[in-house]
Amino acid sequence: MTDTLINQLVAWRRELHQHPELSNHEFATTERITAWLKQADIRILPLRLKTGVVVELGHGEPLIALRADIDALPIEEATSVAFSSKNSGVMHACGHDVHTSVMLGVAYRLKEKEKTLKGRVRILFQPAEETFNGAQQLIDAGALEGVKAIFGMHNAPNLPLGKLITRGGAFYANVDRFTININGKGAHAARPHEGIDSVVIGSQIVTTLQTLASRIYSSQESVVVSVTRFTAGNTWNVLPQTVELEGTVRTHNDLIRKEIPDRIRSLINGIASGFGATATLDWQPGPPALINTPEWAEFALLVAKERGYDTEIATPQMGGEDFAFYLQHVPGAFVSIGSASKFGLHHPSFEPNEEIIEPAVAYFTELAQRALQKI
Repeated sequence: MTDTLINQLVAWRRELHQHPELSNHEFATTERITAWLKQADIRILPLRLKTGVVVELGHGEPLIALRADIDALPIEEATSVAFSSKNSGVMHACGHDVHTSVMLGVAYRLKEKEKTLKGRVRILFQPAEETFNGAQQLIDAGALEGVKAIFGMHNAPNLPLGKLITRGGAFYANVDRFTININGKGAHAARPHEGIDSVVIGSQIVTTLQTLASRIYSSQESVVVSVTRFTAGNTWNVLPQTVELEGTVRTHNDLIRKEIPDRIRSLINGIASGFGATATLDWQPGPPALINTPEWAEFALLVAKERGYDTEIATPQMGGEDFAFYLQHVPGAFVSIGSASKFGLHHPSFEPNEEIIEPAVAYFTELAQRALQKI
């Protein structure tokens, strides 16, 4: 890769970082990416997409795919970089600007090698990963038609530069969201016996939910139940009638995932009814666990090691990724690459090291070419 291209990718990443857009509103982002791809005469597929863009390089069969996500988060940036977000309350706090610049570089590199490619490489610049509906939009639009294998990446701020990890089988967890509404009976705080205290009930529910992981399921299983919001009342001397809890459940076990909503309903109904209150559960399923194809995960690690990465078979991660939807349709592998940030993903001071870009471009360029030969 020429120094000119490296500098251009960094400049593009910084431009994207300055102009972040939320999920399903990546209109200017899509325009920028499309314009940069057209500069290299890269073939854009005429898919019906509101945002996002899909391109293809090479000719004939087989066909493999690579994916980058392009959306940002509703977070006010708190970094000190000169190219910080110009859109108030919106920030690339997950590094999707880095992922996009990497795949732009791969597109440019593969364009140079287009005549020698042993098939086609389709690159998906996907919207709405943060709301977990972007992958399905591309699937519905036909982006996976004919694809024999797919690969993707996420930067990992907790890993050093030059580190790449993945694993066959379950890698990332499912992401399910829940809301619990408790309805008791309001009362004066000085006379709690005249009411049904929803705050006490809610507190017991928060504590009891933790027994799902500690007592109901085996300690050998990966189960996380987190209550992240507890909303109750609006003044200091009144027991509120209602309480609302919100949170998430993560696991790699699909059987546990299917039965856990009923487990939660049983727990909250038992606790609430014991006090004379009622409780309801609103369950919002997100992406399933990300299940890498073992053969392709092993291949991804092999190529990474040969490209100079310090590789490691990963332990299962509890974060989620809607790349999982692609892997329900075609085989493939997702990898995590170190970006060495002091602050983690979704933090207002998250700042990935841009030195991740150059080796990642070289890696995915090599991975794509060799995957075509392997199929």
